Amino acid sequence: MAGQRGNAPRGRRRQFDEGAAPVIWTPKTKLGKMVKNGEITTMNEALESGLPLREPEIVDILLPSVEDEVIDVKMVQRMTDSGRRVKFVITVAVGNKDGFVGLGQAKGKEVGLSIKRAIENAKMNMIQIRRGCGSWQCGCRTPHTIPFLVTGKSGSVEVTFKPAPRGIGLATGDVAKKILRLAGVNDCWAFTEGKTKTVVNYAKGVYDALKKNAEMRITGPEMNKLGIIKGSIGIAPKEEQPTPVKTEG
Repeated sequence: MAGQRGNAPRGRRRQFDEGAAPVIWTPKTKLGKMVKNGEITTMNEALESGLPLREPEIVDILLPSVEDEVIDVKMVQRMTDSGRRVKFVITVAVGNKDGFVGLGQAKGKEVGLSIKRAIENAKMNMIQIRRGCGSWQCGCRTPHTIPFLVTGKSGSVEVTFKPAPRGIGLATGDVAKKILRLAGVNDCWAFTEGKTKTVVNYAKGVYDALKKNAEMRITGPEMNKLGIIKGSIGIAPKEEQPTPVKTEG
């Protein structure tokens, strides 16, 4: 009996077996049903539908090329009557490197399971950002940087992003670089205030700035002037695409 018990899988580890059969997704929300039925075919349509994103499988279907990056792993200890209990708090960023990015957190006793849950939470926090050419030093009208200055805040950390000319790269800290790369931003100036060594607040401040970037209202002439698009380059709506510049000859 002891030998049989030792060979049996324990708890939730069974779902990570390599030979396990794939789970068939059954959507439970209205948005999930619309995606599975083919009524919504792009992530732009899903986010602009006004319906809440409550299932990570929606992102898996609409953005199959999404990547993830572990931002922070923190161990939390708690003393109880039965002894010391240890849990891990994981912060993860996800994105397709082309206009979509998300940030999520999860807590658990095992690092692997916590990372998986954090990735799912990040997918459910997915946003589409605006990119363009907002630097007066450039004027190339390609979506390589953020189109205007934005500021995000979390706790004591305040992060300000400023458009940069093409070729500058990401003049930011390591945490901001990871999130901006997943969002598809190639050039950007960054200014920070507060305790940026608090990695979680730093990451949340970056995400808050990108969220404000997506929510800011812009007129049509400004979008054409700065070459602004929202979301991915290949699937941006017509009203979000800049008018091409006519050249002689």
